[in-house]
Amino acid sequence: MRKGRPQGSPFARSEECISMKLWQGRLGGDVDERLDRLNKSIGFDARMYKQDITGSIAHARMLGKIGVLTEEEKEAIVAGLQGILADIDAGKLQIDMSCEDIHTFVEGELTRRIGQPGKKLHTARSRNDQVALDLRLYLADEIEATRARCKAVVETLCDVAEKHLHTVMPGYTHLQRAQPVTLAHHLMAYAQMLLRDRERLAECRARTLVSPLGSGALAGTGYPLDRQYVAEQLHMNGVSENSLDAVADRDFVLELLADFAILMAHLSRFAEEICLWCSWEFRFMALDDRFSTGSSIMPQKKNPDLAELIRGKAGRVYGSLTTLLTAVKGLPLAYNKDLQEDKEAVFDALDTVNLCLDVLPPMLQTATFFPERMRAAAAAGFLNATDCADYLVSKGVPFRDAYAISGQLVRLCVERGETLDTLPLEEYRKVHPAFGEDVYPFIDLSNCVSKRKVHGGPAPEAVQAQIETARKALVSER
Repeated sequence: MRKGRPQGSPFARSEECISMKLWQGRLGGDVDERLDRLNKSIGFDARMYKQDITGSIAHARMLGKIGVLTEEEKEAIVAGLQGILADIDAGKLQIDMSCEDIHTFVEGELTRRIGQPGKKLHTARSRNDQVALDLRLYLADEIEATRARCKAVVETLCDVAEKHLHTVMPGYTHLQRAQPVTLAHHLMAYAQMLLRDRERLAECRARTLVSPLGSGALAGTGYPLDRQYVAEQLHMNGVSENSLDAVADRDFVLELLADFAILMAHLSRFAEEICLWCSWEFRFMALDDRFSTGSSIMPQKKNPDLAELIRGKAGRVYGSLTTLLTAVKGLPLAYNKDLQEDKEAVFDALDTVNLCLDVLPPMLQTATFFPERMRAAAAAGFLNATDCADYLVSKGVPFRDAYAISGQLVRLCVERGETLDTLPLEEYRKVHPAFGEDVYPFIDLSNCVSKRKVHGGPAPEAVQAQIETARKALVSER
């Protein structure tokens, strides 16, 4: 075996790696340093080292299967790649950041370790189909990790909701108090959003797990490759149908970024409500001190900066989607270097989404909610006005008339500083004689909520059913 540098040494091959270009046979002389800085991608594609090595192992085994490599060459390559992967994972081998990309580093390290057989690994393969494979494998793995984070948030929402099935609060339209709901019902609305996000990510992952390997630079190869064999080794769903499309396609990245953008829209909406609820004007909740910040000049401040940052980072993810849409919109087939922009955009979005998802469960688990403030806001907002009209309907009054009568009562309450719950019965009867003592239990906020037992409604048993359905969905989807 050829000797390499001692395992565990620092980045010590700058000149060697800079001079080793996989594409430089046609060109003479040194590459301009400015082009090298602009061209190299190892600063961000190094995170795909595991997928690059895994894909190369599958490719080498296939080359052995079809007779391009001897059994000894195949075994040497596979063992060498496995050793590189193990050493990187163990911290014994550091990736040389002076290399052009992760593919260059891995192939160079393999050749240093096993000699000439290492130079045969790239047979019947281009970096165009290689990087497309690496990215697909990497994103497929990361999608599962992001789905797991979404699951943790949904589980937390279910746990908190179950504690607040009877916590009455205002439901809003136009940011105006509208009808009574419960905190549990409100939280489970976000659980539904995240369940849909998980579904979208699962569908995206299925379309991502299509192997482009064997497409070469753009026109396939004359070698009798067994592309399906490679796909099966990598647990992918199949192979691409057109070699031009395979190397030029970044739909799977765009789809993932679009899914991330929708997910961040959901988190941003929730974050905005947290900011509102933590304000003294609402005072529906308070974040634990560990998830709050103060002011450098105003000692009384306790700011929901975490929620504000989540809200702000949604724009960052939207930017990543716009970046790649702009990069691909005018590209002719097949591969163009513009596509290198895909990784920085999607990696940044991935990291941002995961960071936001990670902080939500502990933030919600440690938050304090104020049920009495929520109920008081619901009562003061005349959220039972529709129920008051429904009461009259139950007495035979046409709904349109009942609606107008209920509106008159609200105006009367505002003038007198009352609520519908506290307005004396004689005042009710002055407006319409159909009112009786039974109006008070009919418009009680808890009863108003409890009556709404329709599937998906805010009644405690209806929300409990939503919680159980959400938990079952998490188990069935895994």
